[in-house]
Amino acid sequence: MPNVQKGRRERILVVDDSEMNRSILADMLSEKFDVTEAEDGEAALEILSQQAHVFSLVLLDIVMPRKDGFEVLTEMNRMGLIEELPVIMVSAETASAQTERAYELGATDFIKRPFDASIVYRRVLNTIFLYAKQRKLMSVIEQQIDEKEQNSSMMVDILSHIVEFRNGESGLHILHVRTITDFLLRKLIKKTNSYSIAEADVPVISLASALHDIGKIGIDDKILNKPGRLTDEEFAEMKSHSVIGANMLQSLSAHKDKPLVRYAYEICRWHHERWDGRGYPDGLRGDSIPISAQIVALADVYDALTSERVYKPAFSAEKAKDMILNGECGAFNPLLLDCFAEEFDNIRAIFTGSLSENITRREVRNLASAAIDPKSVTASERTLKLLDYERMKYNFYAQLTEEIQFEYDVESDLLRLNPIGAAKLGVESEIVSPASDAMLQKQLGDKWFSSLGEVLNKTSPETPEYRRECQLAINGEMRWYSVIMRVIWTEEADPTIASVIGKIVDVNSTHVAMNRLKEKSIRDPLTGLLNREGVKEELEHKFDNFPQRKYAVATFDIDRFKSANDEYGHLFGDKVLQELSERLLHGTRVHDLCARIGGDEFLIVFDYDAEYDIASIVARVYKALCGKVDDFDLTVSMGVAEMTCCSQKFSELYKKADIALYVSKNNGKHTYTFYNDSMGDSVPQ
Repeated sequence: MPNVQKGRRERILVVDDSEMNRSILADMLSEKFDVTEAEDGEAALEILSQQAHVFSLVLLDIVMPRKDGFEVLTEMNRMGLIEELPVIMVSAETASAQTERAYELGATDFIKRPFDASIVYRRVLNTIFLYAKQRKLMSVIEQQIDEKEQNSSMMVDILSHIVEFRNGESGLHILHVRTITDFLLRKLIKKTNSYSIAEADVPVISLASALHDIGKIGIDDKILNKPGRLTDEEFAEMKSHSVIGANMLQSLSAHKDKPLVRYAYEICRWHHERWDGRGYPDGLRGDSIPISAQIVALADVYDALTSERVYKPAFSAEKAKDMILNGECGAFNPLLLDCFAEEFDNIRAIFTGSLSENITRREVRNLASAAIDPKSVTASERTLKLLDYERMKYNFYAQLTEEIQFEYDVESDLLRLNPIGAAKLGVESEIVSPASDAMLQKQLGDKWFSSLGEVLNKTSPETPEYRRECQLAINGEMRWYSVIMRVIWTEEADPTIASVIGKIVDVNSTHVAMNRLKEKSIRDPLTGLLNREGVKEELEHKFDNFPQRKYAVATFDIDRFKSANDEYGHLFGDKVLQELSERLLHGTRVHDLCARIGGDEFLIVFDYDAEYDIASIVARVYKALCGKVDDFDLTVSMGVAEMTCCSQKFSELYKKADIALYVSKNNGKHTYTFYNDSMGDSVPQ
């Protein structure tokens, strides 16, 4: 049973398997604090699970039976206690590996045994005061963020209501559309990851939806409020409100790159487009319509159906739902219709209950936490939680399939194997160093471990998974295995402090052979890059499945390549091509496409998010390509074309990149050029 000393204001939990150590700490602290003792990690977690809120600090020993200090920290992370409850580690050892691991798990400070009473007291007092000040500061920041968000939301609402007032509609339409948009976005994020929408984008898109009809400011109010059917000319003018609103937002040069304005532009211009391509103003079809505009279109139609207008009565919620799902009010994305049907009860409740602000107190608190201590919500805690989740999942699968699972930590260069994996590989310890373990190197080979470092360069936070198939000697038998690896990135996107987790799965050798034959047919045999057929197949997959991402195309060839063949021979020419291909693969990311399309002609398709600067990406890749190959100066001439709208086709980008390539050649080679409209639309002769 824990020993509780009562009558003090601040309460401290002392966790140590040594009764002597607990007694010493209690004596040092009991004059100023209440002290609760726990004899091991399990007892401590039982206390915290019931009354964590009463404690101001935990003093935690590292080495204990049942659950050690690291396991307690891990559980406290899982329970969400670390942000509110500081932990000071207690240990006779302060080895750097132990210290770093404790800090990564959220420990605040270290106290070394034997204890110095004055140091223990001062560190405990300072930590408690620091957390108290942090909570006070966080409360102030929460209030400030809340006020700013409310002011921003209020200004958008005022502007939107001005439009509604001219349109003879109630201001509730704006609020309804915002709230329905919020519901549908959150449902869509849970249902699919096909769209580049994060949780943080939801309130921004919802707020932007309030501006969907801002272009109606430019429409004659006689047309806006006409009770009867509009003439063709009047309807044409009415339809122009989408372009008027988009142009108004585009003219905000100082803010047009801000997320709120970008989403508002998409919504204003395209919220009357239809899934079947029969909408306006641009006749976009399918997912060429930005998902933000698709969702607002559905929300707008539903609220219009259930609201009274000068030209129609209000329909019931059920009737409106049936009309939308039956295709009587336009064509919508089938996935969005599923979201709408599943969220219908919540959406219907909007019209009968009170509406709250989209910015919840939880969201404000997250923003405040990030403002007061960015690291507290970035690298270690979130990464650890993800890692724990992945480990738990792979442990479960490993028990069923007896597959080998591993985790490789880059900084410590240690490989952690599951018990099944260690047994199959003939390794005594589950935690080994690839560089020093001879048995492991014999089983898997030096190259396999060196490729773990290469994996980091082939992934990104957006595409963290990498697969390869290779022959391994497991249980004394050489067979084909599929190695599936996932890099756990920190939020700072720094691969040097990342971890790699993965599994090794025995695969059918016939299946592998078929895959290898297919891979061979779409690869250039000399360089290993995609060939024309391969890049075409990959492009179709990208443009069909990820139409909202941004792409840029670069085409280039080697300067004076003929002279390399003539002077050094064709074998050297092949060496130059291979060296260039290696540099190309190391300079680009795993989701960029690299191809040799003939001779010394190469192609790159850059796949990047809107916030990336394509100019700096191209500059980095171009620099990586150029250099010496023996005595030959390897340089290239390159042309680049950047996607300007989501409906642009690859063929257009390739043609423009080719035009820019010829401009580079005419300017003296050894350079790269971005296409602009002044270059025309035909390749110079």
